[in-house]
Amino acid sequence: MAKTNWWDVIERTLEKAGKPLSAGEIWKQAHALKTIGDFKTSGKTPWDTIGAYCYMDILENGLHSKVVQTSKRPSQFTLRKLENTTRAIELVEPPSEAVEPEVVTHKGKGKRSFHERDLHPVLVAYAKTSAHFHAYLKTIFHESSTKGKKGQNEWLHPDMVGVYFPFDHYREELLKLQSHLSVSSIRLFSFEMKVSIGFSNLRECYFQAVSNSSWANEGYLVTLELDDDEELMDEIRRLNNAFGIGLIKLDAVNVFESRIVLPSRINPEIDWDTVNRLSTENRDFKDFLKLIEEDCRLGKVKSQYDAVLKPEQLEALLQEKGVIV
Repeated sequence: MAKTNWWDVIERTLEKAGKPLSAGEIWKQAHALKTIGDFKTSGKTPWDTIGAYCYMDILENGLHSKVVQTSKRPSQFTLRKLENTTRAIELVEPPSEAVEPEVVTHKGKGKRSFHERDLHPVLVAYAKTSAHFHAYLKTIFHESSTKGKKGQNEWLHPDMVGVYFPFDHYREELLKLQSHLSVSSIRLFSFEMKVSIGFSNLRECYFQAVSNSSWANEGYLVTLELDDDEELMDEIRRLNNAFGIGLIKLDAVNVFESRIVLPSRINPEIDWDTVNRLSTENRDFKDFLKLIEEDCRLGKVKSQYDAVLKPEQLEALLQEKGVIV
């Protein structure tokens, strides 16, 4: 008999409850209603994963999704087949639970030799379903940059960039009003990826992120492994207070439970001079700007950013690359 999976828990619980539930309520009711079965997870915040599953199902499958969202605040879901007893809403947003972020070091077995870019799909999936970001991401390949003098483009290019569009969350009349007022809710993000961060490489990693990600509305240093050292965290907090670059801790096993350990300082204005230089030096970044322009013109997201893999695809890829064992 197959082991109970996330969807088993979600569907059984919503069906037995017979009413809309938030992601946190689904997890609690799964235990109360004994629909949890033999399901096990090592995650610290399983409701985040449940919310991400529901949200991705709605985005990917539209009218054929397993679940529908019935309210926004709080974000609640029900099964589509039970939809006639509730009212699904048109606008969806990732559910969010008020949980304090934790710093948890992901310890692998043996020597691992995967590349930083093997972690990009983890950040893509997390950022797309995170209530904070809800962003579309694109990888920036440094090797596609214009060749310059030695050191000229060092620490210039972020590893990934992202964009948040309000199309899925704001009503049409509000979007039109923002247009008339020349106001935009679009946000740009920049990310510097590292496999591991400790005292030995902290300052180099952090200032690399300061150099290549401070142009955006929010800039982040992202890592899979973070030394469990309070003195290290104190130093990261000091750097965060001084320079504003945030810190994201990825969880390759429970991808949707990745966490913003320290938030980025929010820059109300984009550094357009740096954006211009990036677009001049790197064709991937130039293409990223073109994608944003096209989607803004259409008023909907139609462009192709980095693919958001389904959970089972993501797990298989991370196992193949040796990120998880």
